[in-house]
Amino acid sequence: MVGGAAAHRGAPAGPWDVRPLCTPRCAAHTAPRVPFPGTARRTAAFAEAVVRALADGPRLADPARLRAHARALLAALAIDLDLRTPDTEPQPGRGPGPGPLTVRGPGPGPLTVRGPAHGAPGAGPHRGRRPAPGTLIVANHISWLDIVALLAVEPTTLLAKREVGGWPVVGGLARRAGTHFIDRTSPRQLPHTVRELAGLLAAGRSVAVFPQATTWCTAARGAFRRATFQAALDAGAPVRPVTVDYTQLGRPTTVAAFCGADTFAASLRRVATARGLTVRVTVHPALPTAGRGPDRRTLAAAAERAVRGGRAAGRAGQAFGTYL
Repeated sequence: MVGGAAAHRGAPAGPWDVRPLCTPRCAAHTAPRVPFPGTARRTAAFAEAVVRALADGPRLADPARLRAHARALLAALAIDLDLRTPDTEPQPGRGPGPGPLTVRGPGPGPLTVRGPAHGAPGAGPHRGRRPAPGTLIVANHISWLDIVALLAVEPTTLLAKREVGGWPVVGGLARRAGTHFIDRTSPRQLPHTVRELAGLLAAGRSVAVFPQATTWCTAARGAFRRATFQAALDAGAPVRPVTVDYTQLGRPTTVAAFCGADTFAASLRRVATARGLTVRVTVHPALPTAGRGPDRRTLAAAAERAVRGGRAAGRAGQAFGTYL
C-alpha cells in the first residue's frame, strides 16, 4: 500500500494523455445507503483482507492465491460478482472460496482464448511447436474495482499506466501481481511498449489492458486507443472484449466510478456504503487476428463496439487515439 488514503487522480501529465471529462460528481448512489454500523464492518473487513493479501508478498503472483484474494476483497465490501460468458448463463459468485467462478486446474480461465500451438518446431533444448499465443483482454475502465473484478475472474498479466502503481491498496496489489506499468505521457515509449506486449502475447501469456487510458463513469463513455491492438496483430493473438459495469439492486449505478480528482478514501467510502452493489463482467466472443490481417483501427473499433453492446462512443477527450 503506497501513497496514503489521500492520494488522488490528477490531471494528465502530458499532451498525449487523456483529458478526463468525468469528475467525482459523476459517482452517485441509486439505492439507500448502508447505515454506519454496516459500513464500519465492511471497511474493517476490507482492511483485514488487504493486509492478508499484502502479507503474501511474492506468493501473491500465484494465480490461485491472487484469485482468492481478489474475491475476498469483493466479499469484504459485500460486492457480488456476476460473470457472463458467450455460451453460459450468468454465474453469480461471491466470497473467496471455490464456487461457480473458480477455474479448476492449470489451464486458462474464461477470459483466455484456448488455441493450439503453432509455428515451426523449435531448435532449442526443448524442441516442439511454439506455444499458442496468449489473449489480449480489453475492457472498459470505470473504477479501481475493475482490476479486482478481473483478477477475481481470471488472474492475468495487467498492463496499466504508471500512476496505478501509486494508488493506495490497488497499487500495492498490482505490483505484487506482476503488473507491467507504462508511461502514457511519452510517445517515445510507444514502440518499446508495443514490442514488449507483443512478446508477452507471443510467449503464451494473456494480458489485460484498458484501452480507454482513463476511467469513465459508465461503460458507454470513452473511446479505445489503438496501439495495444497492434501488439495483438504482431503476435497473432486473439482479442477478448470484456464489459465491466455496476448495478445496485439490479439497477445501473455510477457509485463505483473513480474519476478525475477523486480520492481513494472517498471512493472507498462510497463503495462501502453502497447497498446491493454488483460488478458485472460480461465476456464477449473473441476477435481472431491470425491470418486475417485487419489493421489496428478496424480491430480496435470492433472491440469497442463489442464492449458497448454495438454502440459507438463519443470521441470527446480522446485526442491522439493511436497512442496507448
